[in-house]
Amino acid sequence: MTSEPNAAPGLPASVLRSVRRLTQRRGRDVAGKFLAEGRQAVREALASGLVDEVIVDDPARHADLLDGLDVPVWRAHEGQMRELSDTVTPQGIVAVCRQLDFGWDSLQGARLVVICAQVRDPGNAGTVIRCADAFGADAVILTAGSVEIYNPKTVRSTVGSLFHMPILTGIPLAEAVARVKAQGMTVLAADGDGAPLDLKAAAGELSGPVAWMMGNEAWGLPEEDARLADEVVAVPMWGQAESLNLSSAAAVCLYATASAQRREPEDGGSHVRA
Repeated sequence: MTSEPNAAPGLPASVLRSVRRLTQRRGRDVAGKFLAEGRQAVREALASGLVDEVIVDDPARHADLLDGLDVPVWRAHEGQMRELSDTVTPQGIVAVCRQLDFGWDSLQGARLVVICAQVRDPGNAGTVIRCADAFGADAVILTAGSVEIYNPKTVRSTVGSLFHMPILTGIPLAEAVARVKAQGMTVLAADGDGAPLDLKAAAGELSGPVAWMMGNEAWGLPEEDARLADEVVAVPMWGQAESLNLSSAAAVCLYATASAQRREPEDGGSHVRA
């Protein structure tokens, strides 16, 4: 730790102003930084090596995370922590992180990718990233028109998974599809009207490299976007629910594909990790 937390609670005014700017998109864009709040997110941020400084309400409560750190640690009082949080009850620890930067070379050798087409709800986007991480996906692409990846709710919803894999943002959908197809991936569009997912899995059609295209929460995948895919696939539902939400559908599709790929590994396949 390069500096001890303040003996008395309270961030210096200059530090508070600097960090508070990161609660707004313009401030994040200018600084090239963002905030990760909560113990799990901060733990993963620290492991990634992207943290510049940490703000805590009570150093003793977070001693396990702070011990041996070589970045500045500041102590803030409750009111200041509220200014840095977008939750009703601040979680007591925030990390100032440098933004990630990934290019198409990050997808070399990828076998499971998620393409989020104009996914605008930050909670949904973050949960899809978390699902992708949980099921061993190699990357997530947020197309142009999707939510900002560093939106505090998006970051919080990933629960640290943001730091585990390449995430490409602002890519036009057509370009994203063309790029993954050029790498030999089959692009499957998740939609209510399509080939049943369970039958494709049973036929062994999910074991190769796959990129899943997931549509917007409100309107799904427009027909012109779905036509970019190699095939449209539906999650079969045998109960009475009208539909699945985006993150639930993503979880089912990713689980089915990851399971198939692990049952029938292909020679030369390798997982890309950040």
